Amino acid sequence: MHFLDKLPLSVLVIAALTLGLAPFFPEPHIWEKLKMLVAGQLVKPVDIFDLAMHAAPWVLLAAKLARMAVARG
Repeated sequence: MHFLDKLPLSVLVIAALTLGLAPFFPEPHIWEKLKMLVAGQLVKPVDIFDLAMHAAPWVLLAAKLARMAVARG
C-alpha cells in the first residue's frame, strides 16, 4: 500500500469527480452502470470493464481515506 501513500489526496478527489463521473449528462456513467448491476443487466464484458474503469478512482479515494483514518487512530 506504499503506492497509495504516495498519491496526493487532491489528485484522487479530482480523478473521482472527473473520470469517475464522466460523462456528466444525462447522468453520470458510473450511476448508469451501478443501476445495471443492481438490475442484473450488467452482463456484457465491455459494460463490466466500463464499470471497473469508472469505479477505480472512487475505490482508490476510499482506500486512501480509510488508510489515512487508520494512520490517525
